[in-house]
This record gives sequence, C-alpha cells and structure tokens, in this order.
Amino acid sequence: MTTLTDVSVHDLMADIGRRARMAARRLAGASGKQKAAALVAMAAEVRARRDDILKANAIDVAAMKENGAADSFLDRGTLDPGRVEAIAKALEEIAALPDPVGRVLASWTRPNGLAIERVATPLGVIGIIFESRPNVTADAGALSLMAGNAAILRCGSDSLGSSQAILAALAAGLRTAGLPEDAIQLVPIKDRDAVGEMLTGLDGSIDVIVPRGGKSLVARVQAEARVPVFAHLEGICHVYVDKAADLDMAVNVTVNAKLRRVGVCGSAETLLVDRAVADSHLLPILKALHERGCEIRATDEVRARFPAAVPATEADWSTEYLAPIISVALVDGVDAAIEHIETYGSHHTDSILTADEATAAHFLAGVDSAIVLHNASTQFADGGEFGMGAEIGIATGKMHARGPVGVEQLTSFKYRVRGTGQTRP
Repeated sequence: MTTLTDVSVHDLMADIGRRARMAARRLAGASGKQKAAALVAMAAEVRARRDDILKANAIDVAAMKENGAADSFLDRGTLDPGRVEAIAKALEEIAALPDPVGRVLASWTRPNGLAIERVATPLGVIGIIFESRPNVTADAGALSLMAGNAAILRCGSDSLGSSQAILAALAAGLRTAGLPEDAIQLVPIKDRDAVGEMLTGLDGSIDVIVPRGGKSLVARVQAEARVPVFAHLEGICHVYVDKAADLDMAVNVTVNAKLRRVGVCGSAETLLVDRAVADSHLLPILKALHERGCEIRATDEVRARFPAAVPATEADWSTEYLAPIISVALVDGVDAAIEHIETYGSHHTDSILTADEATAAHFLAGVDSAIVLHNASTQFADGGEFGMGAEIGIATGKMHARGPVGVEQLTSFKYRVRGTGQTRP
C-alpha cells in the first residue's frame, strides 16, 4: 500500500470528517423505518457477498499467520460461513429494535405552564477505532446508523481487506434505502497517523471516540483524544464460587466462562473459591478446566491441593490472558472476594455462583463493575446477549455509557420546551 505523507493523511481524514458531518445531518432526520430498511438491505447484501467477504478474510488471515499472530488474535480475526451469517443476523436484529431517536426520556410541567420534555437525539459523528474483529465493521456501523449517527471506522491493519468487503455490503444497503453512503466510512489506509488525526476530532467533525482493542490502543486514545471517549478497557473478569454454590453449576459455568471463547473480553481470567468449600468444590472445577487444556496458575495453597497448577505471580491477578489460562485463589467469603475483585479487576464483568440470595445481593451491590452476574457465565458480557442486537464495545467508565454500548447509549438528548407566551419576570 502506498505510504502517504503527513499532509495527505491530514487532508484525507479531514475530507472523511466533512463528509461524515454532512451525512450525520441527513441521518438526524431519517425515520426509524428508513434506517431499518437500510439495515435489512445490508443483511441481504452481506449474504449475497459472502464469498467475496470470505475470500478477503482468507487473505487477511494468511497474512496474520505469516506475521506470527497469536491464536486468540487469529480467532478474533477469522470469518467462516457461520460468522458471516451471524453478521447478517445481527444487522436484522438491530433493524428490529425500536428507533432510539425521538424517545421522550422525561417530561414535566412547571407551575408557570411551561411543558418540558427531555428527548433522545443522535450524538452526531462517532469515530470507532478497533482491532482484529472484522465483524465490528458491521456492528459499529449498524448501531451508529440506527441511533442516527454517522460512523468513521478505523479497523486494525490486519483486517482491512475483510472490513472493506463488509463495508461494500453496508454501502449497498444504504443506497437501497436512499441514505448517504458517507453515513458509514472506513479509513482506507493502514497509516497509523490516521488514528492520530481521528483523536484530534477532525476539526470538530467527530463528537465521540470509541476504542475497541488492546490495552495499548485504549491507553493511547485516552491520553491523546481531544473529544469524549467511551473507554473499553481490558476484561479482567472473575468468577467467585461461594460456599453455597451448587457444585455442578460451579463446574459448568466456570468452564464456560473461561473456555467457551478465550479471546473475548468476557472470558474469565481469575477464579476465586470460598475456602469453606475448598474440599468439595475446588478440585472438580480445576480438573474440568485442566482436562480441557486450561493452564492453572495458582497460589501455594491451591497448588498443594492441585499439583498440576503452576505458581501464580502478583502480575497474574491483573492480567488479561485471552488464552486458555486462569489464575486461582481461595478467599474467606464474599467480602474477601469483593476486595480481591476491586483490587485487581478492570470493572468489566464479574460473576458470583451461589444459592444464597442474600450473599448474591451483597456481591451484586458491592462489586463496582459494568456487568455483575449471579449464577451465569461471564461470557454473557455481550450486547447481542443483552437483546441490543450487537454492541460497539463494553464501556467500563462511569460517564454516560456503561456496559454494552448499543443504540440507546449512542444517543444524547435535548430539551423541548413548549409555552403559551410565558415571559420570565
């Protein structure tokens, strides 16, 4: 690919920003029916272009392997017929969602007769910077569109071909529905300077940045962005097995939470077991993990019971492995589990397994994470599983959007005030 000069990268990105801003103005007035029609057409185009998408992806994956990409990275970047169909289904699910724009969030009438409404509005132009997963091209573009926003997408260099093939399907769907193709744009170059340009806001064109990728990407975005950021930090997720946990449930849920897909942000990285049930629960869970190829990194106390484990270091408790590895410790009850999670976790997703409702309520209230579960796998940390159709990412901050970022989280609001000639004394 031709290397562009700094000036040409700036000009290219500025033009993308201007076109996105113009498209956002048109989208703000689009009806829910028109946006849904575009999404349904996009799904049809994804299916029709499946072979083209898979061919482009095969080239990307071959390059990743040649460059020595990790298995978890390859898993996230690989498409197959089932995953392409999942992209199409997600587009249809988003199309079926209620239009989030124009929702009356609150309304009241003042003593002077003024009628006030708080109404959902689009954010404007959203910049999404992501790595590896080409399906994010469709998910992010579709969610932004349904919320009335234009999207500027910057994918990882390893998945550019796949993302461009998917974008062609999205553009065709926009044309079918009579919406501007510039509503969803993909940065067409691999030059890293394009990211820096997006972080400046493209001369006021970008209203918010959403990073979806590794720790270094998110750190750069948070350090350099001159526009608001919906941060998606690493997923250091925990499963806590309480003394009142059902043993079969504890085994099944922990295995699923860790091993269903190890490369996703909702994969459990640490297992905490109440010391009160170490004799009954610990070994069955660790054996089930070990038999499925999971490496156990554990405290000396756990290793004394399960010698196949390797010693855990201090760094293990705050490591997102994205691999078949889990760190394991015994704790003295739910308060010690909460303390461990608050010390080492990333405020992403954490789960408690227990039959004691009071203990579960204490955990759900005490763990300050975006998603907290009771008797369920951490792998449910997904906008699709929440009924949102898809997600742009899991926001771990506390401002505006938290947890799965779907269509509702991609809106802002304004106040509509109706009077009958009132003046302020």
